[in-house]
Amino acid sequence: MFKWINLICSVFQFSSVGTEDPTLSAAESYKMWGRLYSCFLVSLLLMVVWAAPQKDHDHSEDHHQHLHHGKDEPHPSHEGADDLSHRLSPHNADFAFSLYKKLSTHPEAKGKNIFFSPLSISMALSMLALGAKGNTHSQIFSTLGYSTLTPDQVNEGYEHLLHMLDHSQDEMLLEAGSAVAVREDFKPVDKFLKDVQHFYQGEAFTVDYSKPEVAVQEINKYIAKKTKDMITDMVKTLDPQTVMMLINYIYFRGKWKKPFEQRFTQKADFHVDDNTKVTVDMMQNTGRYHFYIDWDNSTSIIKVPYKGNASMMLILPDEGKMQDLERNISKDHIKYWHDKLSYRVVDFSMPKFSISASSSLAETLQEMGMVDAFLDIADFSGISVDTKLLASKVLHKAVLKVDEKGTEAAAATTIEIIPLSMPRTITLNRPFLVFIVEDSTKSILFMGKINNPTA
Repeated sequence: MFKWINLICSVFQFSSVGTEDPTLSAAESYKMWGRLYSCFLVSLLLMVVWAAPQKDHDHSEDHHQHLHHGKDEPHPSHEGADDLSHRLSPHNADFAFSLYKKLSTHPEAKGKNIFFSPLSISMALSMLALGAKGNTHSQIFSTLGYSTLTPDQVNEGYEHLLHMLDHSQDEMLLEAGSAVAVREDFKPVDKFLKDVQHFYQGEAFTVDYSKPEVAVQEINKYIAKKTKDMITDMVKTLDPQTVMMLINYIYFRGKWKKPFEQRFTQKADFHVDDNTKVTVDMMQNTGRYHFYIDWDNSTSIIKVPYKGNASMMLILPDEGKMQDLERNISKDHIKYWHDKLSYRVVDFSMPKFSISASSSLAETLQEMGMVDAFLDIADFSGISVDTKLLASKVLHKAVLKVDEKGTEAAAATTIEIIPLSMPRTITLNRPFLVFIVEDSTKSILFMGKINNPTA
Protein backbone atom coordinates (compact mmCIF):
# COMPACT_ATOMS: atom_id res chain seq x y z
CA MET A 1 0.00 0.00 0.00
CA PHE A 2 1.25 3.44 -0.79
CA LYS A 3 -0.06 6.74 0.49
CA TRP A 4 1.27 10.22 -0.15
CA ILE A 5 -0.40 13.35 1.22
CA ASN A 6 0.39 16.87 0.26
CA LEU A 7 -0.82 20.32 1.18
CA ILE A 8 0.53 23.67 0.10
CA CYS A 9 0.39 27.08 1.74
CA SER A 10 1.84 30.51 1.23
CA VAL A 11 1.59 33.44 3.55
CA PHE A 12 0.58 37.00 2.74
CA GLN A 13 0.67 40.17 4.80
CA PHE A 14 0.18 43.92 4.49
CA SER A 15 3.23 45.65 3.10
CA SER A 16 2.39 48.39 5.60
CA VAL A 17 2.70 45.90 8.47
CA GLY A 18 6.01 44.78 6.96
CA THR A 19 8.05 43.65 9.97
CA GLU A 20 8.80 40.27 8.42
CA ASP A 21 12.21 39.87 6.84
CA PRO A 22 11.69 38.17 3.43
CA THR A 23 15.36 37.09 3.41
CA LEU A 24 14.81 34.75 6.34
CA SER A 25 17.14 31.76 6.11
CA ALA A 26 15.75 28.31 5.52
CA ALA A 27 17.09 27.24 8.93
CA GLU A 28 15.27 30.10 10.66
CA SER A 29 12.16 29.36 8.63
CA TYR A 30 12.30 25.72 9.62
CA LYS A 31 12.47 26.65 13.32
CA MET A 32 9.27 28.66 12.90
CA TRP A 33 7.33 25.62 11.71
CA GLY A 34 4.03 25.45 13.52
CA ARG A 35 4.58 28.68 15.47
CA LEU A 36 2.75 32.00 15.29
CA TYR A 37 4.64 35.23 14.70
CA SER A 38 3.24 38.73 14.53
CA CYS A 39 2.94 38.94 10.76
CA PHE A 40 2.06 35.46 9.53
CA LEU A 41 0.95 31.91 10.13
CA VAL A 42 2.84 28.91 8.77
CA SER A 43 1.06 25.65 8.10
CA LEU A 44 1.98 23.45 5.18
CA LEU A 45 1.58 25.39 1.94
CA LEU A 46 -1.47 27.51 2.78
CA MET A 47 -1.86 31.12 1.66
CA VAL A 48 -2.67 33.38 4.58
CA VAL A 49 -3.82 36.89 3.73
CA TRP A 50 -4.01 39.92 5.98
CA ALA A 51 -6.20 42.90 5.21
CA ALA A 52 -8.06 45.76 6.83
CA PRO A 53 -11.61 44.94 8.00
CA GLN A 54 -14.36 45.35 5.42
CA LYS A 55 -17.44 46.57 7.31
CA ASP A 56 -19.97 46.13 4.55
CA HIS A 57 -19.53 42.39 4.04
CA ASP A 58 -22.76 40.39 4.13
CA HIS A 59 -22.42 37.29 6.28
CA SER A 60 -24.13 34.07 5.42
CA GLU A 61 -25.43 31.44 7.77
CA ASP A 62 -24.27 28.74 5.39
CA HIS A 63 -20.57 29.51 5.59
CA HIS A 64 -19.42 26.54 3.49
CA GLN A 65 -19.86 27.41 -0.15
CA HIS A 66 -18.79 24.83 -2.69
CA LEU A 67 -17.49 26.58 -5.72
CA HIS A 68 -18.66 24.62 -8.73
CA HIS A 69 -19.82 25.73 -12.14
CA GLY A 70 -22.84 28.00 -11.92
CA LYS A 71 -26.22 26.54 -12.68
CA ASP A 72 -26.36 28.39 -16.00
CA GLU A 73 -22.71 27.78 -16.81
CA PRO A 74 -21.94 24.70 -18.89
CA HIS A 75 -19.34 22.25 -17.74
CA PRO A 76 -16.21 22.37 -19.86
CA SER A 77 -15.99 20.24 -22.95
CA HIS A 78 -13.26 17.68 -22.46
CA GLU A 79 -12.65 17.20 -26.13
CA GLY A 80 -8.96 17.85 -26.60
CA ALA A 81 -8.40 17.54 -22.83
CA ASP A 82 -5.31 15.44 -23.45
CA ASP A 83 -3.76 18.29 -25.43
CA LEU A 84 -4.66 20.85 -22.77
CA SER A 85 -3.29 18.87 -19.83
CA HIS A 86 -0.29 17.46 -21.71
CA ARG A 87 0.67 21.01 -22.69
CA LEU A 88 1.53 21.67 -19.03
CA SER A 89 3.48 18.45 -18.44
CA PRO A 90 6.88 19.40 -19.91
CA HIS A 91 6.82 22.81 -18.22
CA ASN A 92 5.83 21.27 -14.89
CA ALA A 93 8.58 18.68 -15.23
CA ASP A 94 11.21 21.37 -15.88
CA PHE A 95 10.00 23.26 -12.81
CA ALA A 96 10.07 20.05 -10.77
CA PHE A 97 13.71 19.32 -11.52
CA SER A 98 14.77 22.95 -11.10
CA LEU A 99 13.12 23.00 -7.68
CA TYR A 100 14.60 19.62 -6.73
CA LYS A 101 18.12 20.80 -7.55
CA LYS A 102 17.63 23.89 -5.40
CA LEU A 103 16.31 21.85 -2.49
CA SER A 104 18.92 19.10 -2.73
CA THR A 105 21.86 21.51 -2.71
CA HIS A 106 20.65 23.51 0.27
CA PRO A 107 22.81 22.96 3.38
CA GLU A 108 19.69 22.10 5.42
CA ALA A 109 18.98 19.16 3.09
CA LYS A 110 22.27 17.36 3.66
CA GLY A 111 21.59 13.83 4.80
CA LYS A 112 17.82 14.33 4.91
CA ASN A 113 14.90 12.98 2.94
CA ILE A 114 13.50 15.27 0.26
CA PHE A 115 9.85 14.99 -0.59
CA PHE A 116 7.46 17.21 -2.46
CA SER A 117 4.66 17.28 -5.00
CA PRO A 118 5.77 19.40 -7.95
CA LEU A 119 2.27 19.22 -9.39
CA SER A 120 0.66 20.56 -6.24
CA ILE A 121 3.23 23.36 -5.90
CA SER A 122 2.79 24.34 -9.56
CA MET A 123 -0.98 24.24 -9.13
CA ALA A 124 -0.89 26.39 -5.99
CA LEU A 125 1.38 28.99 -7.59
CA SER A 126 -0.84 29.03 -10.68
CA MET A 127 -3.79 29.65 -8.40
CA LEU A 128 -1.83 32.49 -6.76
CA ALA A 129 -1.15 33.91 -10.22
CA LEU A 130 -4.91 34.33 -10.68
CA GLY A 131 -4.67 37.29 -8.30
CA ALA A 132 -1.32 38.65 -9.51
CA LYS A 133 -0.79 41.48 -11.99
CA GLY A 134 2.13 43.03 -13.89
CA ASN A 135 5.65 41.91 -13.05
CA THR A 136 4.41 39.88 -10.10
CA HIS A 137 2.38 37.73 -12.47
CA SER A 138 5.16 37.56 -15.08
CA GLN A 139 7.70 36.35 -12.53
CA ILE A 140 5.39 33.63 -11.21
CA PHE A 141 4.80 32.37 -14.73
CA SER A 142 8.50 32.58 -15.60
CA THR A 143 9.46 30.61 -12.49
CA LEU A 144 6.93 27.93 -13.39
CA GLY A 145 8.21 27.82 -16.98
CA TYR A 146 4.93 29.16 -18.38
CA SER A 147 6.32 32.22 -20.18
CA THR A 148 5.30 30.86 -23.59
CA LEU A 149 1.78 30.07 -22.36
CA THR A 150 -1.16 32.40 -21.86
CA PRO A 151 -3.04 32.52 -18.55
CA ASP A 152 -6.04 30.97 -20.31
CA GLN A 153 -3.91 28.05 -21.54
CA VAL A 154 -2.53 27.42 -18.04
CA ASN A 155 -5.86 27.71 -16.26
CA GLU A 156 -7.72 25.60 -18.81
CA GLY A 157 -4.89 23.08 -18.67
CA TYR A 158 -5.34 22.66 -14.93
CA GLU A 159 -9.11 22.55 -15.29
CA HIS A 160 -8.84 19.57 -17.61
CA LEU A 161 -5.93 18.01 -15.73
CA LEU A 162 -7.94 18.01 -12.51
CA HIS A 163 -10.90 16.51 -14.34
CA MET A 164 -8.70 13.68 -15.63
CA LEU A 165 -6.95 13.07 -12.30
CA ASP A 166 -9.84 13.30 -9.89
CA HIS A 167 -11.36 9.86 -10.30
CA SER A 168 -11.95 7.53 -7.38
CA GLN A 169 -11.43 3.90 -8.30
CA ASP A 170 -11.34 0.71 -6.29
CA GLU A 171 -7.69 0.20 -7.20
CA MET A 172 -6.49 3.80 -6.92
CA LEU A 173 -7.65 6.94 -5.15
CA LEU A 174 -6.33 10.27 -6.38
CA GLU A 175 -7.95 13.50 -5.25
CA ALA A 176 -6.82 17.08 -5.79
CA GLY A 177 -8.44 20.40 -5.16
CA SER A 178 -8.31 23.82 -3.56
CA ALA A 179 -10.13 25.92 -1.00
CA VAL A 180 -10.33 29.50 0.17
CA ALA A 181 -10.95 30.09 3.88
CA VAL A 182 -12.08 33.72 4.11
CA ARG A 183 -12.53 35.88 7.18
CA GLU A 184 -16.12 36.95 7.62
CA ASP A 185 -15.37 40.68 7.21
CA PHE A 186 -13.04 40.39 4.21
CA LYS A 187 -14.25 40.28 0.65
CA PRO A 188 -11.78 39.14 -2.02
CA VAL A 189 -12.26 40.20 -5.62
CA ASP A 190 -15.18 38.21 -6.97
CA LYS A 191 -13.37 37.19 -10.17
CA PHE A 192 -10.54 35.66 -8.13
CA LEU A 193 -12.97 33.42 -6.24
CA LYS A 194 -14.81 32.49 -9.43
CA ASP A 195 -11.56 31.57 -11.20
CA VAL A 196 -10.43 29.46 -8.23
CA GLN A 197 -13.77 27.70 -8.43
CA HIS A 198 -13.83 27.26 -12.20
CA PHE A 199 -10.27 26.22 -12.93
CA TYR A 200 -8.96 24.69 -9.67
CA GLN A 201 -12.01 22.89 -8.26
CA GLY A 202 -12.08 25.32 -5.37
CA GLU A 203 -14.56 25.67 -2.58
CA ALA A 204 -14.93 28.63 -0.23
CA PHE A 205 -15.93 28.89 3.39
CA THR A 206 -15.85 31.70 5.92
CA VAL A 207 -13.86 31.49 9.15
CA ASP A 208 -14.04 33.74 12.21
CA TYR A 209 -10.32 34.44 12.60
CA SER A 210 -11.14 36.83 15.48
CA LYS A 211 -11.70 33.61 17.46
CA PRO A 212 -8.39 31.84 16.75
CA GLU A 213 -9.24 28.64 18.63
CA VAL A 214 -12.45 28.17 16.64
CA ALA A 215 -10.68 29.00 13.38
CA VAL A 216 -7.90 26.49 14.12
CA GLN A 217 -10.46 23.76 14.72
CA GLU A 218 -12.31 24.50 11.50
CA ILE A 219 -9.20 24.68 9.30
CA ASN A 220 -7.79 21.47 10.79
CA LYS A 221 -11.13 19.72 10.33
CA TYR A 222 -11.09 20.64 6.64
CA ILE A 223 -7.46 19.52 6.19
CA ALA A 224 -8.11 16.25 8.01
CA LYS A 225 -11.11 15.52 5.80
CA LYS A 226 -9.17 16.13 2.59
CA THR A 227 -6.17 14.06 3.74
CA LYS A 228 -8.24 11.16 5.09
CA ASP A 229 -7.14 11.98 8.65
CA MET A 230 -3.46 11.57 7.86
CA ILE A 231 -2.86 15.23 8.70
CA THR A 232 -5.13 16.22 11.58
CA ASP A 233 -3.60 19.07 13.59
CA MET A 234 -1.29 21.01 11.29
CA VAL A 235 -2.60 24.43 12.30
CA LYS A 236 -1.62 25.00 15.93
CA THR A 237 -2.62 28.64 16.25
CA LEU A 238 -3.89 31.55 14.14
CA ASP A 239 -3.45 35.30 14.34
CA PRO A 240 -6.77 37.18 14.70
CA GLN A 241 -5.67 39.50 11.84
CA THR A 242 -5.66 36.66 9.32
CA VAL A 243 -8.23 37.33 6.60
CA MET A 244 -7.82 34.56 4.04
CA MET A 245 -6.13 31.20 3.63
CA LEU A 246 -5.71 29.47 0.29
CA ILE A 247 -5.37 25.68 0.47
CA ASN A 248 -4.23 23.27 -2.21
CA TYR A 249 -4.09 19.53 -1.61
CA ILE A 250 -3.37 16.25 -3.34
CA TYR A 251 -4.20 12.89 -1.82
CA PHE A 252 -3.01 9.67 -3.43
CA ARG A 253 -3.47 6.05 -2.34
CA GLY A 254 -2.26 3.30 -4.61
CA LYS A 255 -2.33 -0.46 -4.42
CA TRP A 256 0.58 -2.40 -5.83
CA LYS A 257 -0.24 -4.32 -8.98
CA LYS A 258 2.12 -6.97 -7.61
CA PRO A 259 1.86 -6.82 -3.81
CA PHE A 260 4.78 -7.85 -1.65
CA GLU A 261 4.13 -10.86 0.56
CA GLN A 262 4.64 -10.01 4.21
CA ARG A 263 6.23 -13.38 4.95
CA PHE A 264 9.21 -12.40 2.77
CA THR A 265 9.82 -9.10 4.57
CA GLN A 266 12.88 -9.27 6.80
CA LYS A 267 15.25 -7.02 8.70
CA ALA A 268 18.12 -5.63 6.64
CA ASP A 269 20.70 -2.86 6.66
CA PHE A 270 20.16 0.39 4.80
CA HIS A 271 23.37 2.36 4.23
CA VAL A 272 22.56 6.05 4.71
CA ASP A 273 26.21 6.94 3.99
CA ASP A 274 29.66 5.43 4.34
CA ASN A 275 29.56 5.73 8.13
CA THR A 276 25.86 5.28 8.92
CA LYS A 277 23.56 2.33 8.55
CA VAL A 278 20.06 1.77 9.88
CA THR A 279 17.88 -1.32 10.17
CA VAL A 280 14.78 -1.45 7.96
CA ASP A 281 12.04 -3.92 7.11
CA MET A 282 13.09 -4.93 3.60
CA MET A 283 10.24 -6.10 1.37
CA GLN A 284 11.08 -8.59 -1.36
CA ASN A 285 9.49 -9.79 -4.53
CA THR A 286 10.58 -11.70 -7.62
CA GLY A 287 8.63 -11.11 -10.79
CA ARG A 288 8.45 -9.29 -14.07
CA TYR A 289 9.14 -5.57 -13.87
CA HIS A 290 10.12 -2.87 -16.30
CA PHE A 291 13.85 -2.54 -15.66
CA TYR A 292 16.87 -0.81 -17.17
CA ILE A 293 20.54 -0.31 -16.30
CA ASP A 294 21.92 2.99 -17.57
CA TRP A 295 25.63 2.35 -17.68
CA ASP A 296 26.43 5.84 -18.93
CA ASN A 297 24.74 7.44 -15.93
CA SER A 298 25.66 4.71 -13.44
CA THR A 299 22.08 4.04 -12.42
CA SER A 300 19.54 1.23 -12.25
CA ILE A 301 15.89 1.99 -12.90
CA ILE A 302 12.81 -0.04 -12.03
CA LYS A 303 9.19 0.89 -12.66
CA VAL A 304 6.75 -0.53 -10.11
CA PRO A 305 3.13 -0.31 -11.28
CA TYR A 306 0.04 0.45 -9.25
CA LYS A 307 -3.40 -0.75 -10.17
CA GLY A 308 -4.90 2.02 -12.24
CA ASN A 309 -3.04 4.74 -14.11
CA ALA A 310 -0.06 5.37 -11.85
CA SER A 311 3.39 3.93 -11.31
CA MET A 312 6.44 4.42 -9.12
CA MET A 313 9.79 4.86 -10.84
CA LEU A 314 12.75 4.14 -8.57
CA ILE A 315 16.25 5.33 -9.47
CA LEU A 316 19.20 3.69 -7.70
CA PRO A 317 22.56 5.30 -8.53
CA ASP A 318 25.74 3.30 -8.14
CA GLU A 319 27.59 3.82 -4.87
CA GLY A 320 29.12 7.30 -4.72
CA LYS A 321 27.13 8.54 -7.74
CA MET A 322 24.11 10.20 -6.09
CA GLN A 323 25.49 13.75 -6.26
CA ASP A 324 26.38 13.38 -9.94
CA LEU A 325 22.87 12.14 -10.68
CA GLU A 326 21.22 14.94 -8.71
CA ARG A 327 23.35 17.54 -10.46
CA ASN A 328 22.44 16.40 -13.96
CA ILE A 329 19.00 14.82 -13.83
CA SER A 330 16.23 16.35 -15.95
CA LYS A 331 12.94 15.41 -17.54
CA ASP A 332 14.93 14.14 -20.54
CA HIS A 333 16.43 11.42 -18.34
CA ILE A 334 12.98 10.31 -17.21
CA LYS A 335 11.77 10.09 -20.80
CA TYR A 336 14.94 8.28 -21.92
CA TRP A 337 14.71 5.75 -19.08
CA HIS A 338 11.00 5.24 -19.67
CA ASP A 339 11.66 4.47 -23.34
CA LYS A 340 14.53 2.09 -22.49
CA LEU A 341 12.73 0.04 -19.85
CA SER A 342 12.25 -3.60 -20.79
CA TYR A 343 10.02 -6.20 -19.17
CA ARG A 344 12.16 -8.78 -17.43
CA VAL A 345 12.43 -10.93 -14.32
CA VAL A 346 13.84 -9.03 -11.35
CA ASP A 347 14.68 -9.90 -7.75
CA PHE A 348 13.44 -6.67 -6.22
CA SER A 349 13.90 -5.46 -2.64
CA MET A 350 12.84 -2.13 -1.18
CA PRO A 351 12.39 -0.86 2.37
CA LYS A 352 9.04 -0.49 4.06
CA PHE A 353 8.80 3.01 5.53
CA SER A 354 6.66 5.91 6.66
CA ILE A 355 8.21 9.36 6.52
CA SER A 356 7.29 13.00 6.08
CA ALA A 357 9.23 16.01 4.86
CA SER A 358 8.64 19.74 4.96
CA SER A 359 10.34 22.57 3.11
CA SER A 360 10.41 26.33 3.36
CA LEU A 361 10.15 27.51 -0.24
CA ALA A 362 9.98 31.30 -0.10
CA GLU A 363 13.73 31.84 -0.35
CA THR A 364 14.07 29.13 -3.00
CA LEU A 365 11.30 30.62 -5.15
CA GLN A 366 12.99 34.01 -4.95
CA GLU A 367 16.24 32.45 -6.14
CA MET A 368 14.30 30.93 -9.04
CA GLY A 369 13.02 34.35 -10.11
CA MET A 370 9.77 34.86 -8.19
CA VAL A 371 11.02 38.01 -6.44
CA ASP A 372 8.37 40.75 -6.52
CA ALA A 373 5.73 38.60 -4.85
CA PHE A 374 7.75 38.78 -1.60
CA LEU A 375 8.44 42.53 -1.71
CA ASP A 376 6.35 45.61 -1.02
CA ILE A 377 6.09 46.19 -4.77
CA ALA A 378 4.01 43.00 -5.13
CA ASP A 379 0.82 43.45 -7.12
CA PHE A 380 -1.96 41.16 -5.93
CA SER A 381 -4.71 43.56 -6.87
CA GLY A 382 -6.49 40.60 -8.42
CA ILE A 383 -7.15 39.36 -4.86
CA SER A 384 -7.89 42.70 -3.21
CA VAL A 385 -8.07 46.19 -4.73
CA ASP A 386 -8.29 47.86 -1.32
CA THR A 387 -5.37 46.23 0.46
CA LYS A 388 -1.69 45.97 -0.42
CA LEU A 389 -0.62 42.33 -0.12
CA LEU A 390 2.70 40.56 -0.37
CA ALA A 391 3.82 36.96 0.06
CA SER A 392 6.02 36.40 3.08
CA LYS A 393 6.33 32.61 3.38
CA VAL A 394 5.72 29.42 1.46
CA LEU A 395 5.89 26.05 3.20
CA HIS A 396 5.24 22.58 1.90
CA LYS A 397 4.68 19.24 3.56
CA ALA A 398 4.28 15.74 2.14
CA VAL A 399 3.71 12.43 3.92
CA LEU A 400 4.65 9.09 2.37
CA LYS A 401 3.79 5.60 3.54
CA VAL A 402 4.94 2.47 1.75
CA ASP A 403 4.24 -1.12 2.80
CA GLU A 404 3.46 -4.53 1.33
CA LYS A 405 -0.31 -4.33 1.24
CA GLY A 406 -2.73 -4.29 -1.58
CA THR A 407 -6.28 -5.40 -1.03
CA GLU A 408 -7.00 -8.70 0.68
CA ALA A 409 -8.06 -10.11 -2.65
CA ALA A 410 -4.78 -9.07 -4.22
CA ALA A 411 -2.90 -11.68 -2.20
CA ALA A 412 -4.46 -14.32 -4.40
CA THR A 413 -2.93 -12.80 -7.52
CA THR A 414 0.70 -12.79 -6.44
CA ILE A 415 1.59 -16.07 -8.10
CA GLU A 416 3.45 -15.45 -11.33
CA ILE A 417 4.94 -17.84 -13.86
CA ILE A 418 8.48 -16.75 -14.65
CA PRO A 419 11.08 -18.24 -16.97
CA LEU A 420 13.99 -20.23 -15.63
CA SER A 421 16.59 -17.57 -16.40
CA MET A 422 18.97 -15.66 -14.18
CA PRO A 423 16.99 -12.66 -12.86
CA ARG A 424 18.36 -9.17 -12.51
CA THR A 425 18.69 -7.93 -8.94
CA ILE A 426 17.97 -4.49 -7.54
CA THR A 427 18.13 -3.87 -3.80
CA LEU A 428 17.28 -0.42 -2.50
CA ASN A 429 19.63 -0.53 0.47
CA ARG A 430 21.16 2.93 -0.02
CA PRO A 431 19.73 6.36 -0.91
CA PHE A 432 17.52 6.36 -4.00
CA LEU A 433 15.23 8.68 -5.95
CA VAL A 434 11.50 8.10 -6.28
CA PHE A 435 8.95 9.44 -8.76
CA ILE A 436 5.20 8.87 -8.71
CA VAL A 437 3.80 9.39 -12.18
CA GLU A 438 0.19 9.52 -13.34
CA ASP A 439 0.54 7.76 -16.67
CA SER A 440 -2.45 9.07 -18.63
CA THR A 441 -1.48 12.74 -18.15
CA LYS A 442 2.28 12.13 -17.89
CA SER A 443 2.26 14.18 -14.68
CA ILE A 444 4.87 13.81 -11.94
CA LEU A 445 2.64 13.75 -8.89
CA PHE A 446 5.42 13.38 -6.34
CA MET A 447 9.18 13.10 -6.32
CA GLY A 448 12.01 12.99 -3.86
CA LYS A 449 15.02 11.26 -2.40
CA ILE A 450 14.83 8.63 0.30
CA ASN A 451 18.07 9.18 2.18
CA ASN A 452 17.02 7.47 5.40
CA PRO A 453 13.82 5.39 5.52
CA THR A 454 13.81 5.50 9.33
CA ALA A 455 14.06 9.31 9.69
